[in-house]
Amino acid sequence: MERVLVAGVSGAGKTTLARKMAAVTGAPHHELDALRHGPGWQKRGEFEQDVHRFSAQPRWVTEDQYHRSLGDLLWERADTVVWLDLPRRTVMWRVVRRSFARALTRRELWNGNRESWRDWLAPDHPIRWAWSQHGRRRRETAARAVRHPEVTVIRLRTARDARRWLARL
Repeated sequence: MERVLVAGVSGAGKTTLARKMAAVTGAPHHELDALRHGPGWQKRGEFEQDVHRFSAQPRWVTEDQYHRSLGDLLWERADTVVWLDLPRRTVMWRVVRRSFARALTRRELWNGNRESWRDWLAPDHPIRWAWSQHGRRRRETAARAVRHPEVTVIRLRTARDARRWLARL
């Protein structure tokens, strides 16, 4: 595992697992949300270039997202995908808890951006996105795995499976 993608719907724990994997393996973690979001939640113009640059390196860990901008670039460059295919109830609990904490504390996320209570009404808010896209993301990840048989896919179906797998890493 040298070039690792962590897949799953919003709230599955992609970034958390990617950070922990990077700490254990010593591979650099590149958080795609931090690269993507500029001030005012606007897409940074350098986003695709930054992703192309780091993903050409021999070792990295990142999250599997932003396919509209990146296509299958990261799947083409990854050797391993760790797929957090968690139940909807687990994902929803996590994403609601995370959004609540972010809105309550107003902690800065990326480039001055903060989550607020009114953001919860937006159609692309992570809570609404996780609910509406859970099944779709599962189907899309399964299809990518078929399109990229050269990539080792580790499918973890529960939070407990993920914790145990990480402990063995």
